[in-house]
Amino acid sequence: MQVVVLAGGIGSRLRPWTNDIPKSLLPMLDSTLLERVIEGVPSDLVDELIVAGGYKVDMIKDYFRNADVDFDVRIVPEDEPLGTGGALGNCRDVVSGRFACFNGDIVSSLNVAPMLEQHSKMGVKGTLALWEVEDPTRFGIVGLDSENRVTQFKEKPKPEEVFSNLINAGSYLLEDEVFDIMPRGKHSLERDVFPVLAEEGSLAGFPFEGYFVDAGTPTSWHDGVVRCIEEGRYNKGSVSQGSWHEGKRTIARNSMVQRGCIVAGEVSNSTLLQGARIESGATVNNCLIGEGAIIGSGAQLSGVVVSHRAVVPSGHIQSEGTF
Repeated sequence: MQVVVLAGGIGSRLRPWTNDIPKSLLPMLDSTLLERVIEGVPSDLVDELIVAGGYKVDMIKDYFRNADVDFDVRIVPEDEPLGTGGALGNCRDVVSGRFACFNGDIVSSLNVAPMLEQHSKMGVKGTLALWEVEDPTRFGIVGLDSENRVTQFKEKPKPEEVFSNLINAGSYLLEDEVFDIMPRGKHSLERDVFPVLAEEGSLAGFPFEGYFVDAGTPTSWHDGVVRCIEEGRYNKGSVSQGSWHEGKRTIARNSMVQRGCIVAGEVSNSTLLQGARIESGATVNNCLIGEGAIIGSGAQLSGVVVSHRAVVPSGHIQSEGTF
């Protein structure tokens, strides 16, 4: 089965990290975010990964040219922003039959195997993975009948328009017939395609439990890291004090620490990319620290995204924002 990942966004919410590295290639423990996204598909079902990307696609090509993966990889460039529908529609000439499709920043417990079984039995054109939330107004909400057929789909409803707490979890099984109702050019799966499929009775939903993280913001990035640590989603490295270490263990707590990092200060609930250095007396909490960055002695950072190779001066104090 082909698997399409919609990875065309520039990752603006994770800047300045994504100024140099596309979001899809950011490391989450011992894997890239892109590879985390497709982990819910049993490996024996994946024949080809198709990356619909428009931002730093050459870096994505270079990565997979050297990566040890068990499937073919094809990059379908997006020359201009086309929305979720346009990005998928751009793949119509290389996708055939039944395929899976994922938004490019989803980390979840979804197991595609039972979802695929339901999809096949129902004979629908599309099945959406669904997640239950308390406040669904930031998402696309879905109404289901007793047989899990989608009866309504509404993108980002107003509070008075809410009819369900089940949201679109950004993970789909689709038949190539969906391309017949997709216009050329820029459009939205959520606004222009799924409501049409729902109206014609050819869209199903698959609620799942466990965890669901949209890892596209600094806060949710850490949520994804924590989930991967707790669920043992790594093949190398070790865990101590709730932190995953790629190399030598440090005193960091509840964090991700790549190889080559030096931690002489206090680090908690943060991600340190390779070669980062936290000097004595520094305090780092809820931060994303870029590759080779140096946090000077006595600095106090909370909720800050630090650029790759940045040097934070000794004694610097900052809450939130970027450096």
